[in-house]
Amino acid sequence: MNPLRIGNFSGFYGDRSDALREMLTGGGLDVLTGDYLAELTMLILARDRLKDPSAGYARTFLRQLEDCLGLAHERGVRIVTNAGGLNPAGLADAVRALAGRLGIPVRVAHVEGDDLTAGLPRLLGRARPGGTADGALAAHAYLGGFGIAECLRAGADVVITGRVTDAALVTGPAAAHFGWRPDEYDRLAGAVVAGHVLECGTQATGGNYAFFREGDVRRPGFPLAEIHADGGSVVTKHPGTGGFVDVGTVTAQLLYETGGGRYAGPDVTARLDTVRLGQDGPDRVRIEGVRGEAPPPTLKVGINLIGGFRNEVVFVLTGLDIEAKAALVREQLADALTKSPPADVRWDLVRTDRADADTEETASALLRLVVRDPDERVVGRALSGAAVELALAGYPGFHVLSPPGKGAPYGVFEDVYVPHGDVDHMAVLHDGRRVPVPAPRETRVLDAVPPPPLPEPLPPGPARRAPLGLVAGARSGDKGGNANVGVWARTDDAWRWLAHTLTTDAFRRLLPETRDLPVTRHVLPNLRALNFVVEGILGAGVASQHRFDPQAKALGEWLRSRHLDIPETLL
Repeated sequence: MNPLRIGNFSGFYGDRSDALREMLTGGGLDVLTGDYLAELTMLILARDRLKDPSAGYARTFLRQLEDCLGLAHERGVRIVTNAGGLNPAGLADAVRALAGRLGIPVRVAHVEGDDLTAGLPRLLGRARPGGTADGALAAHAYLGGFGIAECLRAGADVVITGRVTDAALVTGPAAAHFGWRPDEYDRLAGAVVAGHVLECGTQATGGNYAFFREGDVRRPGFPLAEIHADGGSVVTKHPGTGGFVDVGTVTAQLLYETGGGRYAGPDVTARLDTVRLGQDGPDRVRIEGVRGEAPPPTLKVGINLIGGFRNEVVFVLTGLDIEAKAALVREQLADALTKSPPADVRWDLVRTDRADADTEETASALLRLVVRDPDERVVGRALSGAAVELALAGYPGFHVLSPPGKGAPYGVFEDVYVPHGDVDHMAVLHDGRRVPVPAPRETRVLDAVPPPPLPEPLPPGPARRAPLGLVAGARSGDKGGNANVGVWARTDDAWRWLAHTLTTDAFRRLLPETRDLPVTRHVLPNLRALNFVVEGILGAGVASQHRFDPQAKALGEWLRSRHLDIPETLL
């Protein structure tokens, strides 16, 4: 049987709008997938739905489809997307209306059952016993790919989903095409790995890549995977598009937002410690050997809440006496913060200044004040007014980056887990029939993979102080309040050194912001990689804007910039 060619045209809500046309015209494809959902996106869509009950989906998808639906129909390319967000039925109706207006005979189906918002009080009771559902906006289970498969088997040309796992956009079409059963775990796991590589679009083709200078990544092409009946795949891209695909770009994406050897999902637990990668020609990477296990007995449910209100003022401190100027601001605002104290107050002095600078900007440091409280009034005009009043009574050179405003709401992400049977996973076919998707017959409680043996260490020899990034790549990301940092070596010798050198203690020393947080190290020898999970570094998730880099996107690059003693044979 010929491989199934699945491409990606969106990695997030806001991705390149012309990517759908680029993928349809760039080469042969069977299926195109679009991933629009992230934890923050679900909060944005939930707030949209508060204003308009008919909203809740990614409207940009409709604009892309208006330009390309006829082209997809002509070429026989089916489209599968989670752009339905909180309202997949609404988006499916909108696509039907669009097709009717354009005169294109496409069959549109959707998947539902992920929305558990009506049961929020019970779900939150599990997440935080004794708490309430105050501020809660949405709760959505992460569904698997078999609802998508039902829609495609029934003949759908376009399948709209709500919250499914990102990889389900690939496992669903693959299961439909090859007729995989729910217990064919190795095949499903192979598709999960391919789906994880594709889900973030151009991150697999040189985007956000540690060694970006090795290719032309000014406009990377979007990736596609040739998936075979046994679950193996080849990741590539259309000829003539920018960027590049090699073992490094695929490794980086495999480590993104994952943890240890077991990568759990609603259909299968993929064993990332069994993945084998090999260069299969220019811009082609073969993925093989992936093993799978029965999925865990529960589904993840993401809950989005309004956590309270926040305000921020950034003071610019220029020239001499930076520390004294920062101390003066804090003293002057102490009264305002004491009269009506916010629940959370955070000051950060960022020393972007340098001595004898030849521009005013490089002579300046930033003092950032962030306040949070359940009551908007506590962090609103009273605080902003106190900051503004210092304009003529503060440190010399007083100014701020932007005028202080009123308090703005911020979001909080929590996750809980429910049995598969608590969710009514439903495929709504193009002809209106509703087909229930059964829960897995077999499940397996998720446990940790025993630590694999480490390679033999490098023999002793001369070393030089240098940045880690000279010999290792990294990619980092967020999962709720946690961050992961995947680090990989590019040669066997570098792996021998990295595996023994970059311990959890060394990681904490290199990144002092993680020093007091739980850090877990996972070893993935097949990828010559380590994956560190840092718990709690992002507070209550990206929408809470807990730190300077709220999604931990640059945490890996900070690690690569840190200096340590590296054997000269590796440099």
